Amino acid sequence: MKAAILSAHGGPEMLRYGDIADPVAGPDEVVVDIVAASVNAADWKVRQGSYDSKLKFPYILGRDFSGVVAAKGAAVTDLQVGDEVFGVLDAGIEGAYAEKVAIKAAIIAKKPAKLDHAEAAAMALTSLTAIWALEDTAKLKRGETVLIQGGAGGVAGFAIQLAKHIGAHVVTTASARNHDYVRSLGADEIIDYSTQDFTKSAPKCDVVFDTVGGEVQVKSYEVLKPGGRLVWIAAAPAGFQKPRDDVELLRPKVARDRAHLERMKELLGAGAVWPPAITRYKLADAAEAHKISEGRHLQGKLVLMVR
Repeated sequence: MKAAILSAHGGPEMLRYGDIADPVAGPDEVVVDIVAASVNAADWKVRQGSYDSKLKFPYILGRDFSGVVAAKGAAVTDLQVGDEVFGVLDAGIEGAYAEKVAIKAAIIAKKPAKLDHAEAAAMALTSLTAIWALEDTAKLKRGETVLIQGGAGGVAGFAIQLAKHIGAHVVTTASARNHDYVRSLGADEIIDYSTQDFTKSAPKCDVVFDTVGGEVQVKSYEVLKPGGRLVWIAAAPAGFQKPRDDVELLRPKVARDRAHLERMKELLGAGAVWPPAITRYKLADAAEAHKISEGRHLQGKLVLMVR
């Protein structure tokens, strides 16, 4: 099969388009013919070697995808060959930058009919992460105020929609060019991080959802009410210690399961969420997509069109 193959840690040039062996389904797995795969910040961080992992090269990146079941293991009874499915590979496992992937059938779901494959891929890991962060971890409630850092990104964009659906007052940070976009997602207040200090502009918040990390997380403590919750998916600087004992610091576990994908489908069906802005690339152009993702100023999601 064709794939975007990582030959070693390093820059985007370490990704090359070539051939690699087809996967085979285990007893509880299906093989999916991938149509579209999402690009996530975690992908280029793995490529750079930022995470403490020992990859065996050649290596295939990619965590979420949408496609069609091509084969199934003997123990799989709830999915059939030909089913359109989407999902996220198990934690620590990758391989979606390819024409085929083998995955546990229990952690993927049938693709919503109203979404095309690019849209489903774009909403897989983003929705899983945002739902785990706001509903399961922060337990965001109607009437609370939430600050979502980096609102134009994929996870943050879904989080804005979800928080608005829950009934929270939604504040987000975004560059001026993305204000109309995040407003269309449901943001009540928008802070231009390039010209404003959010610690002075934001109201006191019950929850901060940090998708940016670094110094943004450090400063986020300043806007939390006593008893507030800071939920993060991007780390603070190395060695940073939580400065307040009257707030909670929480990290969502983002477990892969069908239930949370079905929850996204439920929200989609209710009109509470919709696909993000999507920029499409060919699988052969994965390196170029990484350059854009690494710049951290994109709107919505980047998606590799595999077929």
